[in-house]
Amino acid sequence: MRKNNYIWLIYISLAIVCGILGYHFFQLEKWINVLLFSALMLILIILANSSFLSQIAKTEKIIQSIIKKDFSLFPKEEASELISSSVQLYYQSKNEHLSLSSYKLLYESILDQIDTGLMILSETDKEWKVFYVNPTFLNILEIPKYNSWKLYAAKIPEFYKIIEETNYESWQEFLDISIRQNAKQSFSMRTKQVKNVQHSFFIITLESVQKIIEQKEKLAWNNLMKVISHELLNTLTPVNSLIQNLEYISNQETVNKEDQEEMRESLMIITSKSKQLLNFVDNYRQVAELPKPILKNVSLKTITESAVDFLKHEFEKNNIQVVLDLEEHFVSADVKMIERSIINLYLNAIFAVSEKEEKIITTSIRSQNNRVILTLTDNGSGITDEIKNKIFLPFFTTRNGGSGIGLTLSKSIMEAHRGYLIYHAQEEGSSFEMWFLQ
Repeated sequence: MRKNNYIWLIYISLAIVCGILGYHFFQLEKWINVLLFSALMLILIILANSSFLSQIAKTEKIIQSIIKKDFSLFPKEEASELISSSVQLYYQSKNEHLSLSSYKLLYESILDQIDTGLMILSETDKEWKVFYVNPTFLNILEIPKYNSWKLYAAKIPEFYKIIEETNYESWQEFLDISIRQNAKQSFSMRTKQVKNVQHSFFIITLESVQKIIEQKEKLAWNNLMKVISHELLNTLTPVNSLIQNLEYISNQETVNKEDQEEMRESLMIITSKSKQLLNFVDNYRQVAELPKPILKNVSLKTITESAVDFLKHEFEKNNIQVVLDLEEHFVSADVKMIERSIINLYLNAIFAVSEKEEKIITTSIRSQNNRVILTLTDNGSGITDEIKNKIFLPFFTTRNGGSGIGLTLSKSIMEAHRGYLIYHAQEEGSSFEMWFLQ
């Protein structure tokens, strides 16, 4: 034990000695010595108390800085073990705080750059506060940044009400929101609640459906150009080679029977390739020149039943069980175009379940948040992760002899009706949803 570490104990010890000596002189009735040692004892007690309180005050100041996360001090270690330990704790806490601040700055910088609107609420004393919100979220809803979630009730009442109705639970939906009393816009919104022992967070992500569509369209057009280039090269390259060969034969002075047979075969191949190219162009025209729908208020249930009846023979021939759970809902739609979309989805489902022993295709119609949703689910082989992002790409197909425009055409028809065609992977099989405005 070092003397400097516990100098206050030394003072106390000396004070006790002075007290004993003072008592000794008291018994001998030597009053001057009694007064001297009593005064000395009092001084030593004051010095001990002052030394001890000084260490406590320094330690308390350091600990308060740690509690308040005020790391503006630069304390130095002293001989006192109490102060030395508190200084070490101070710098350890400071380093941890700086590390957390660095990580927070990094994460916020990343989140600030993403195109998806993001808001994170934290619950404190049963009241939600804004923990983080990125610029994209504020720009989408055209609102300022507030720390209190309640302040958004006046700025975005419609959106605030929707969040309140979720009861701050995990949720996913497409919804229409009016921004600053303008025309309603469609958004894809997802919410998720995250809890631990100490905290409760509510995460809201918001994406503009229009922006998603534009990004998908751009990607689709790029992929389409690749497909068209590939198809044209596969068709025209051999045709060009055959034409050169025919040109060579025709330039000969005499054409024998063997050359005539070669010319005949070449012309047959050219004819076949020309028909293949014409079919390709015709399929492209169906997608590119989709007619404007003639809208009428029609029963989606009736259209679906008509599509099922049209394919009744196919279902029976392939031993497919068709399960219908159709609520009666009316939508503004072109009957022929929507029926064609549904038939395309059924044809894909028939192919998907072809290798299953028990073949089931389920169709349901329901209403949700001013939307009518037709869901067609099969228990087939499903769509692999490698190709799920390509299924709506024109001319992409995994089926021998397939044109690759069925899903593309169905998606285009739904978009022409201001709706959506969405794919969902299932544990077994696939599910397609047709969303209509009600």
